Parts: sequence; structure tokens; C-alpha cells
Amino acid sequence: MLIDRLKAVVLRASAFAPFLILILAVAVSSPVFPASAFETPARQALLMEMGTGSVLFEKNANEPMAPASMSKLMTVYLLFERLRDGRLKLDDTLPVSENAWRKGGAKSGSSTMFLEPRTEVKVEDLIQGIIVQSGNDASIVVAEGLLQSEGAFAQEMTKRGRELGMRNTVFRNATGWPDPEHLTTAHDLAVLAQRTIEDFPQYYPYYSEKEFTYNKIRQGNRNPLLYKDLGADGLKTGHTKASGYGLTASARKGDRRLILVINGLDDIRARTREANRLISWGFREFANYALFKAGEEVSTAEVWLGKAESVALVVERDLTVTLPNAGRPDMKVSVAYDGPIPAPITEGDRLAVLRISAPGVETVEVPLVAGNSVEKLGFLGRLFAALKHLVQEQIF
Repeated sequence: MLIDRLKAVVLRASAFAPFLILILAVAVSSPVFPASAFETPARQALLMEMGTGSVLFEKNANEPMAPASMSKLMTVYLLFERLRDGRLKLDDTLPVSENAWRKGGAKSGSSTMFLEPRTEVKVEDLIQGIIVQSGNDASIVVAEGLLQSEGAFAQEMTKRGRELGMRNTVFRNATGWPDPEHLTTAHDLAVLAQRTIEDFPQYYPYYSEKEFTYNKIRQGNRNPLLYKDLGADGLKTGHTKASGYGLTASARKGDRRLILVINGLDDIRARTREANRLISWGFREFANYALFKAGEEVSTAEVWLGKAESVALVVERDLTVTLPNAGRPDMKVSVAYDGPIPAPITEGDRLAVLRISAPGVETVEVPLVAGNSVEKLGFLGRLFAALKHLVQEQIF
């Protein structure tokens, strides 16, 4: 097995080299299908392996774009937070204002849940109305119900987004209604999708519901991937004239989960085709490889003036990498550290870097820590070690 060979083939370097590189494997040249070979008509796109954070494909992923109804992912995120924290319950109700009805109701000509003004709506119905029916009225009801006004809610959306890592996102409303300052990026939407899946496993299944009926009107989920055999279970479509057709989606197969963001497509059919094509490509052309378990020894480092001549280098947590299937034979794994490392060394000290590289992907760097403590030699021990070193220098 390749992984076993990677762990077994370790070339030990000189104890007194100023910078040590331990090569764990030597590559053999083979054909590679690099991510750059894939093309899409989408103006912006990002495909990510959620488990490892590896970006399998990107196109203008940090370019500002209008998110349209994909903005509602943050509206729902803030709602989920309040449910999780106990500040809100699924059977609580929120009032439908005249403003919410006029701006997002049946007469608005936009995506709607068909709420009636001056009524009370259960929070759970609002969740389904936003996710399945993309209701603008439901989104405004949530914004007004939680922070009194849509403007105040939009400020909270932006603030919370920055805290989650959405550094290039500004929200001006809860719906995604066109506004020149209401902008995000494909990268930021992928971050939000990942946090939604990780933070709310109890509520995320709402995103996989294919239809919802409210006010005797049944509507289907517009996420095209839910109706295909891809393992898709969320998240949200979007469309305005400025944004084009977009989708933030996630699909799971076995122990792998992909997150996809595409935007700027010309029509619904193009959105469906490209989303299906990108997700299928990601599952087909890439795979995850488990390299080391948490606490497993990767290599050893030479120690200077310690009671032990070496210290184990271990990974702090399970290490899995995502690689193109065609690039697996070309994978290189190496360990680098400044050495020899002077004692004393405390277990858990960061001492080295593990580097994993392969054609078509960025090099992954993972810190390695001391697997055990090494005490410093006493005075006589240090003196003997110094004399031994001088003798070795004379000989060589």
C-alpha cells in the first residue's frame, strides 16, 4: 500500500545539519488530471471537499458578486442560532407586518411563501418557507421579528458573517433583493454552507425537504440537485438579473462531502447542468487518503544535549488529504525542522512541519509536535556531549 510505504521509507539526515528535510516518499511520474483542466460557463464557482477543506476547483471565487436568494442562508443561520441557544422555539410565532406582505408577499411578484398580513406564523413554517419556497415575505418576517427591522437584521448578518470568516460579504437586506452594496463571494458562501452543516446538524435536514405547503399552496424546492442521484441534501438557489442563476449546494457520498457554489449562469437549465457536472466530477476525480492517526509517530528529530538522542514527531489530530485520483502515485510527503533541537523539550511542543504535495493541488502543511518530553542533560552530560562532538568533527 502507498500509505504504508510513505510511513516506512524515512531517510534520516545528519544530526548537525542546520535544516533537516526527511523525505518519506519519492514520486514516480504519471498522468495527472489537474483542476485547471475543468471549465465552466459560470462567472464564479468553487468546489470544496468539506472534510479536508481542499478546494478542488475555483473560478473567480473571491470576486464580489450579487448572491440573490443565497443571502437567505445567513437569514436562516441567525434563526438556527437562536433555536440552538434556546432564545426561540420552533412553535413560537412571529407577526406578519404590512411591510413584509407588500415587499415579499403574493403581490410583490417575487419568491413568496404567500403569507397573509396581520397574522402570526410559526417559526418552523417560516424556516420551511424560506428554505423550500425561498419566501421573501418569510425572510422579512424573521428579520423584523428578531431585530425589529430588516436594516438592523442586515447589519447583524454582516457582523456575524465576518465572525464566521466571510470577510468579503456585506448584507443590506434579509432576502437578497438587488442592492449595489449587497455583495458576497463564492468563497464566503462556501464558508457559510460549511458552518451551517457543522453547527446545526439537528436543523440542517430542513434543507433537503423537496416541497412545502402553506396557505394551501404547495411549492417545490428549487435546488435541482435534490432530484438527482448525487447524495445532495441542501442548500439554496438564487437568481436576479444582476446575479444570474446561482446555487450553493452540498452532497454526500460515503464519508465524503462536497460543497459547491456557482453563480452567474444564463438560465435554470445551465445551473442544473453545471451543478450536476461539477459535483459528479468532484466525486469521480478526487478521493480522500488517510495518512496518520492523531498521536501517531510520523518521524523522529535529533535532539541536542538531551537525555534522549531523538524525539518522536507526531500529528495532533487525524490527518486525511484530498488528492486527484490520477495524482496519487505522485504524492510526496516530507518532514522539515531546524535541528538538532536543543533540550529541554516538552511533549506537545511544535517542532516540525509535515508537507504533502501532488500535481494539481496546493501543498498542504501540517504542524508536527513532540510525542514525548526530553530533559536536558546535566553539566557533566553536556560536557561529555560537547567533547564527543569535537572528536567527531576531528575524525570527519
